[in-house]
Parts: sequence; structure tokens; C-alpha cells
Amino acid sequence: MLRGALAAVPLLVAVLAERPTAGVPAALGAMLAGINDRPGSRRASVARLGFPALAGSVGLLLGTAIAAVVGEGRSTVALPLVFGLLGLVAGAVSSTGPVASACGTHILVTIVIGAGMPLPEPGPLRALLFLAGAGWLLLLRLVLPSPGRRGSGPYRLDGEREAVAAVYDAVARLLRAAGGPQARAGRAALSAALDHAQDALAGPRLRRHASSAAERRLHAQYAAAFPLAEAATALAWAGGPLAARIAEGPQRLAAAVRTGGPCGALPAPARTEAGLRALDDALLRAAASFDRPVGAPRGAHGKRSYFSVPRRAWNAAGREYGLRVAACCATSMVVAQWLHHDHWYWLPATTVFLVKPDLGPLASRVLCRAVGTVAGSAVFGAAAVLVSGPYPLVATVALCGALLPVATRHFAVQTAVVTVLVLSLVLLGGESSATWGRVVESLLACATVLLVGHLPLPGRRGHTVRAALDTAMGAAHRYLGHVLHTPEDHTARGALRRDAYRSLAAARRAIDLAGAELPSVARHSAGSEGVAGALERLIDTTTACAVQLDHPATGLPMSHARLLGAHLVELDRARAAPAQ
Repeated sequence: MLRGALAAVPLLVAVLAERPTAGVPAALGAMLAGINDRPGSRRASVARLGFPALAGSVGLLLGTAIAAVVGEGRSTVALPLVFGLLGLVAGAVSSTGPVASACGTHILVTIVIGAGMPLPEPGPLRALLFLAGAGWLLLLRLVLPSPGRRGSGPYRLDGEREAVAAVYDAVARLLRAAGGPQARAGRAALSAALDHAQDALAGPRLRRHASSAAERRLHAQYAAAFPLAEAATALAWAGGPLAARIAEGPQRLAAAVRTGGPCGALPAPARTEAGLRALDDALLRAAASFDRPVGAPRGAHGKRSYFSVPRRAWNAAGREYGLRVAACCATSMVVAQWLHHDHWYWLPATTVFLVKPDLGPLASRVLCRAVGTVAGSAVFGAAAVLVSGPYPLVATVALCGALLPVATRHFAVQTAVVTVLVLSLVLLGGESSATWGRVVESLLACATVLLVGHLPLPGRRGHTVRAALDTAMGAAHRYLGHVLHTPEDHTARGALRRDAYRSLAAARRAIDLAGAELPSVARHSAGSEGVAGALERLIDTTTACAVQLDHPATGLPMSHARLLGAHLVELDRARAAPAQ
């Protein structure tokens, strides 16, 4: 919230210099960066805030260039065609991940703003000002210490430290939940904690490896959590309750990560079965790594290559989403150009935010957008009656910036805050007030997206869910093959296990999102929950087998082998069921 309020400083400087229009692109850059600002490591925030900011600055350049070519008159053919093609590309790229999704949103929104918002600054200067506003917020993100920090380590690693500690907390919670109804939720929470820690530690860096002792220690502590997570998953899979003291070890390790101190004495071992023996061995190795940290093992974090984005963007899921975005963008631009008033760019810009699938189901997004816009416009209209002048508007922008981190928890609240902020920037940019025009434009955008978003497209729908399930199944089979054929390679096994659980979590998110859509859309993913359930049981059983195979004297029990075969048959049947 403090960063959001300080993000208005460039706008204040522009107003003090009697160039308020120059502060508008900077404030827009800071606002969009603030929407992407999330808790986590500082290194991860470089990509999460920086790449979309670069995309937004390119969008402003393209928008001003398009406006110069098309001119000021109506363009019911050229602009919709260009915007639709750009929407096709941006939508396909957006399907590859959250950072790419933010980049696609920023470039489409800023293209529309660059083409339609009448600012006196030339296009290159607008782009630089936008980049400066976003860069200012990123600088604040990197240099300001986190509130309520604990421990003696460098505060720049607070996000990474908390992410690694959360993994050990999740291991402890899973052990406490073993044998109860919360075991499955605990396993999913552990997978999410490992994903978050992996992203926090694997952010962009200037050097290939960790450069400081504190960072190398965190990498070693994260790597030490892998065997613990494996053993805890196997114990939860077994289904029996565990003694309360068994969870004390991971809890002490979590506290040691946060404080930077020693882990202290660990509970006495309970080596009665393979899972407990694996847990005790993992605890001892983790304690040793806390005392004598080493560098992270090769392949521990599995960085993803940006060069694979084009290939992933143009698969079936990317094409389906790209076509949907292109249709919505082109339709909204046709309506906007047909109306063609001073604020025509509001309608296509609103459409871009509404058509994003990572913001929730389509119908609920439309409803939240309508409610939030009406509420925000009413608040701004009431405030405009009471105060006037540039400085109250700057104060309003600062207040909205401070509220954005809280408002992002609900799309309707976020829409209300953004509406107040945008209307303030419109007045600072020298345009006339159009509070209720904003409401009409948003309602038109809602109607456009709701209609076009449910129109039938060529080919079979539901590619997003099917692609996510195919990825998860491939990862599960690679993990199973490695466990059965080369169980002694623990480093590769850990990477494959992370890939399997991460892919499964992504598939479940896609299934949950598709299931929350209207029936006309949700029916295309029918039967996918059964496939995901079968996959989860297969991966959990594979993990239990991996723990058993770590003890060659016992080997793989026949009961485990039978379960693996049963789960593979169940998976094949679940895959065939939707096609029946």
C-alpha cells in the first residue's frame, strides 16, 4: 500500500512543473504495474513488473503510430482489423503463463490508449514516461524493506526466505493432517508452496548462480525440503494418523529459515516403516544443510526458457483463446468507432480486461465489472462535487494506488478503484469529465464480451483444459518411468516430481475455471475432473513407491505395484469417458 501511494510521485512532479499531461502516462504505467505487484521475492518482481511495463511502452508507441496513419476520422474497418490481429497474437501469447498474460493485457490496453487518448506529448515520449512510471514502482519494490521482517539476513531476500519457510510449514501441516479429511488439501498446499518457492528463487539474475552466502544458504534449504516433501506425501498417501511430535521437526526448520539461526534439537526418530525412515533421513540431511549450507544442486529449480513461448502460444489452447480475444477486440473496436466520441477508447480497453481468463469465470467478471464501474463512478462523481483542482486529483490517484493491493482481491473492488483513478487521470489529461459515459462504455463492453465470449467458434472447444491435462499426464508418466527404472537418481527424481505436481495443479486450476463458466461453456470440459483425480492418485502412489525403493532391502511391495497398475487403468478409462 505504501508503494502504491508513492507511485503517484511522478504525477505530482509533473503537476508541480505545470505539465500534468506528462504525468498521465507515468501514472498509467505505475497503475498497471501496481495491479501486477504481488507478494513474493524481489527478484521475481523484476519479471512480473518489468516485462509487462516494456510491453506497455511498446503498445503506446504502436497506438500513436496507428492513430497517425488512420487519422482522426472514423475507421470501422482498419482499426478493428488491426486491433483484432493484435488481439489474436496477444491472446495466444497470454495463454502461456501469468507474466505473458500481463504482457498481453498491457500491450492491448496501451495500444488503444495511445490511439485514442488525446495527449500533446509525442509517441516516443509517452512510451518513456509510461516506462518511467512503471520503473519507479519497480524501484520502490526493490529498495523498500518488507514490513514486519524477522531474522538477521539481508532484507532483499525477505521474499525468498518467507517462501522457503512456507515450504517447511506446509510439510508440517501435511504431516499433522495425515490420516484425516484435510490430507488432500494439505498435499495441494505443499505443492503450491514448492511452486511459489521455486518461482521466488528462480527469478532473473545477472549471474548464473547465487552470488551471496545468504542466497546460497536459501537454495540449499529449499533443496533440502524436497526429500521431506516426498516423505510427507508418502506418509499422507498411506492414510494412517501420525504422532504430533513428527511434525515438530519441519516446524523447527521453518523457524530456522525465518530467523537465520540453527534449527535446534530435532524429535527422536521413529523408524518403524519406510515413510518414517525416509522422513527421519530427510530431517537429518536438512539439519546438516542448515549448519553447513552448500550450493543448490544442478537442476533444482528447473528454469523455463522464454524461447519456448511461441511454440506454446500457438498450440490448440493458445489458438482457441487467441481467436476469442481477437473476436472480442475487433467487435468492441467496431462499436467504439461507430460511436466515435471523445472517450471511444474506453470501450475496447475495458474489453481487454474483461476477456482475460485468469481473472475468473467470464459471467462473474462481467457482473463484477458492471457493479465496480457504477460504484467507482458514483464515488468519483460525489468527490468531484466537493473538491476540484489538480492537487485533489493527484491525492485521489495516490489514495487509489494505495488501495490497489487490497482491491486486487476482488475484481469488483479493483474495478471501482481503477475507475476512480482513471477518471482522475482523464481530467488531469485535459479531457472533459465523463463519469456516466464511463458507465455506459463499460456496460457496452460487458455486453460485447458476454455475447462474443459465448459464440461458437470453429472446431472443438475446451482445448485449454485438454492441453493442461495432456501436459500433466506426460509429466506423470515421465515421473513414474524414472522412479521405476532409475530410482537412485534423486536429483532428477525431485525435478520430475515437482513437474508432475505443478502440472497437476495447473490442470486443476483450468478445470475449476472452466467448471465455473456458464453451462454452454462448462460442458466442453465434462469428465476432466475424473481424469485429474486419477492423475493425482497415480502421482501420489508413484511418490510412495519412490520412498519404498530408497530401501533396496525391502524393494517395491506387491501392493504398491498392484495399485500402480490399477491407477493406470483408471486413468485410461477416465480419459476415454468424455469421448463416449
